[in-house]
Amino acid sequence: MSIIKVMDINLSNKIAAGEVVERLMNIVKELVENAIDAKASEIKIELTESGLKEIKVIDNGCGMDKNDATTCLLRHATSKIYDDDDLFNINTLGFRGEALPSIASVSKMVIKTSNGETGTEVVVNGGKIEEVKESDLRKGTSISVSDIFYNTPARLKYLKSLYSELANIIDYVNKMALSYPNIKFVLENDSKVLLNTDGSGNLLKVINSIYGLSVTKKMAKVENSNDDYEIKGYISYPEINRSSRNSITILVNNRCIKNYDVNRAIIDSYHTYLPKDRYPIVVLNIDCDPFLIDVNVHPTKMDIKFSKKEELITLISNTVSSCLEKLLLIPEVKYEDRPISNVNEVSTINKNLDFIDLEQKEIKPQFETLNFDFNEDFNYIKEEETPYNEEEKQHHEKFKMIEPKCLIHGTYIVGENEDGLYIMDQHAVNERINYEYYMKKLGEDSNLTTDLLIPIKLEFPSNEYIILKEHFNILDRLHINYEEFGSNTLIIRSHPTWIKKGYEEESLYKIMEVIIHEEDFSIEKFNEKISTTLACKMSIKANEYVSLDELRVLIERLRKTENPFTCPHGRPTIISYSKYELEKLFKRAM
Repeated sequence: MSIIKVMDINLSNKIAAGEVVERLMNIVKELVENAIDAKASEIKIELTESGLKEIKVIDNGCGMDKNDATTCLLRHATSKIYDDDDLFNINTLGFRGEALPSIASVSKMVIKTSNGETGTEVVVNGGKIEEVKESDLRKGTSISVSDIFYNTPARLKYLKSLYSELANIIDYVNKMALSYPNIKFVLENDSKVLLNTDGSGNLLKVINSIYGLSVTKKMAKVENSNDDYEIKGYISYPEINRSSRNSITILVNNRCIKNYDVNRAIIDSYHTYLPKDRYPIVVLNIDCDPFLIDVNVHPTKMDIKFSKKEELITLISNTVSSCLEKLLLIPEVKYEDRPISNVNEVSTINKNLDFIDLEQKEIKPQFETLNFDFNEDFNYIKEEETPYNEEEKQHHEKFKMIEPKCLIHGTYIVGENEDGLYIMDQHAVNERINYEYYMKKLGEDSNLTTDLLIPIKLEFPSNEYIILKEHFNILDRLHINYEEFGSNTLIIRSHPTWIKKGYEEESLYKIMEVIIHEEDFSIEKFNEKISTTLACKMSIKANEYVSLDELRVLIERLRKTENPFTCPHGRPTIISYSKYELEKLFKRAM
């Protein structure tokens, strides 16, 4: 008796759905790509309950007749490739003919379509066509997918929260809008508009719709070509950066792709301009002959292979590097007419919502540029001195006072005491001090806040804002007084007193970044992440001049920390050479 049998078509479609439909975003992706391939100039995506209840995609493309409307539900039925030659000359987003039957097999689907002459409605339940009838839909196609995974309930448990699923959908639609600025995209969730582009073909307008005006003003155009490739798009000024690579959008012939080598070329071009683990915002389209790429590598069609890869990488590296060299990389500062005693604010990023003329700011005294407590301007780290008896003092201070002598290479403090020679990393030292300060303040759960005379506006891409919104309770816990303002924007009216004066906007953005990208929200881990992030940002950097008096204050504060010997990242703050070791080095002792 034969034990090998051909699977039922619906069963095979459900298995295929496991590869094609991993998340709700995958359904949106397949339907939107079909709409683009149908030459639509307007695409509307309507979600109910983040897409879990229903996903509907409406386009004004070429539509289908009655026969095509039913044939498209058959496995490997497609209008996009017909022979082997087509497989190596793909100009469409879809080509396998697997998506619709796979999606239909795990949902309830309604297709309404018209080619301008006849309209058809097809009702599908679990992959089986239940009804075919005439429809009066205008030219184009509307596909509704509801009750997703109703017949494969085990798949539901692998979906993440509704906020997370929605964030993934927004991220995908944003990238498609960047890929096709000539198509009008509208994305709605529960009737709320999350994205609305005008389809004018102006890429900068799309960037503005997604990232906001403050980012758009700091995007530089890049364009170049060689014999095989043409690249064009926009890259951000170095001061506009993110904590993840997700804002690097790479397109090949308008197809959004992932490619490690291309990403690496862009990131390496920024390496002297950005701190470690910070990434630019980039939208870069690569135009080339389809024969130079292979998109048939993975079911998602996101991973592709390039022919003549080295030539492409060289082109990208040279173009991005050249553009960055030409940019005005000196940070802009805003002029504010205020008494000299209050001049303590430096803004390296202009995040105002309106275009303004920038003027020169008056030069500040050196002490006021530092981020540690030398004077009362640094009162956010200044704490009341606690008297200790001698035994407590020895326990509290982990090493003897070191007298600073000089700063070398703009980074390392050289000091001495009766025990020997010491070399300290000024950034790591300041980072340890600030880290323990923030950890202490976050652990106190103090409700003391500072009211802002002028509220701060914080703008976010819609996919990040959705995630942030899910964790508004954390802002409440941190005593950050916020209001939602329009779409994807928060107004901050007050903040905890431990946020450094003059660095409020920058600090708040850093806190929001942690909330958006962090996965562990246990109080201890979250407080540690916030403290590490702010400590690094607020600390003295390499090549910042620091006077000897300021260094003495810095060393004294390091002595009073719980762990003065490493920074929060585990790097050493201080190394020493005993007097005996020095004498051995100079052959004065054996």
